[in-house]
Amino acid sequence: MTAVLQHPIAERARAFLFGNRVHRGLVFNVALYALLIAIGFVYLQPLLFMFVNSIKSPADLMNPMVQWVPTELFLGNYDKAFRVLSYPNTLAASLFMSIVPSLLQTFVTSLVGYGLARYRFPGKPLIFLLILSTFIIPPQNTVIPQMLTYRNMGLLGSPLAMIIPAILGQGYRSAIFILIFYQSFSSLPKVLEESARLDGASDLRIFFTIAVPSALPAYIVSFIFSVVWYWNETFLTVIFLGGGTTTLPMQLSRFAQAYENLYPPGVVNVFDRLNEAVKMSGTFLNILPLLVIYFVLQRWFVESVEMTGITGE
Repeated sequence: MTAVLQHPIAERARAFLFGNRVHRGLVFNVALYALLIAIGFVYLQPLLFMFVNSIKSPADLMNPMVQWVPTELFLGNYDKAFRVLSYPNTLAASLFMSIVPSLLQTFVTSLVGYGLARYRFPGKPLIFLLILSTFIIPPQNTVIPQMLTYRNMGLLGSPLAMIIPAILGQGYRSAIFILIFYQSFSSLPKVLEESARLDGASDLRIFFTIAVPSALPAYIVSFIFSVVWYWNETFLTVIFLGGGTTTLPMQLSRFAQAYENLYPPGVVNVFDRLNEAVKMSGTFLNILPLLVIYFVLQRWFVESVEMTGITGE
């Protein structure tokens, strides 16, 4: 009788620990969350290490016992990095040189990808080959002809040196975005376009009313990657912009020199000299706008995926 009464309890305990056909058990959930936390920590550990060290006071930096938990919240490092980076001016220049070319590049590459996906014309394989060649050939091999061309056109040192290529579909890594939009528009059912043409819609109206809403995830993904790549690009930016425009990554690359100019070693005390905490603060201020943009657009990306549930034929 006792064994019969304990049998349902044992079954419930086993289902609670190991799961059943309906619910996953506690052991599986614990193992799953432990794995996800470990993977998340691997990705977040550099950011956490950077942030923790950026809020350490000089006393905490010299104390070997202080590792992950500072004794006080010290924001003096951010104040110094803010002034060394000339943050308001360089942030505005970085946002302009990243967002404007990215918006133009995303729109133009979507037009190119739509044309390649929906129209047949002579020389289409050759155009694909040329597009892929712009991605395969390193920019270091073509930067000298570009620089000479821009110099003859009077574009060196001007933001137009980065904007005009984006308008012409030759922005930074445009080939990847063309292929993304090509794949996205290729999966769009042709029945929708044929129905619109029967109703008298033009090609441009079909593109803006049917193709663009269906490819909204591709637009957001392309825009995010384009902003990040334009933001982090310093090689082409230094060559084409020169001293005309200074972005955050450009200023961060000469952070030590700018800090010594603002805080001369022979004038300031030992606590105001350049240390790792100030460097970490400058690096964190550099990536902070990208983190904000990513988290904002991530929510829009999830919503766009839920709204565009169209499958191909």
